[in-house]
Amino acid sequence: MNVRTLCLAILYFGEATGYEIRKQAAEGCFSHFIEASYGSIYPALTRLTQEGLIRCREEHASGKPTRKIYELTELGRAELVSALHETPRTDVFKSEFLLQGVCAELIDVRHLELMLAERERHLEEQLESLRRDEASVADRPGTLFAVQYGIALTEAALGHVRARGSLLLEAARRKAPAAA
Repeated sequence: MNVRTLCLAILYFGEATGYEIRKQAAEGCFSHFIEASYGSIYPALTRLTQEGLIRCREEHASGKPTRKIYELTELGRAELVSALHETPRTDVFKSEFLLQGVCAELIDVRHLELMLAERERHLEEQLESLRRDEASVADRPGTLFAVQYGIALTEAALGHVRARGSLLLEAARRKAPAAA
């Protein structure tokens, strides 16, 4: 998957401005798939327009900047379908929190307790957000599957932090041996 495919997928569900596409990619239901910045979205939209995969029209409003509204073309829909038939790469998961866990013996116990509490709070908030999303996509089975997948992963992570966070605290209490 790439930003190009992400833009096509977002536009499959309806026309949008570049700003709205970025918002969906950063905070909306498309934020769970790949990283997409303004610096990657706008060049992708330009290329997709040049290739005839999307159309762009300008909308003028008095006293406001001109807005570019993008919509998927039939050729773009066919390109999206083709891209969705490719075998996806293995999921990539990166976590600064887990690096801190690996080196827990170097972290002050009180600081680590705060980190664990913060991680738990963050996962709870993420879970609440996903559950709100779940209620709003009940009529779209594919989206519902993706949201419920996210819920399952987040519940598992939260359960692990709650059940096994004490291992990190134990490591921090032992402290690392001094470097030679």
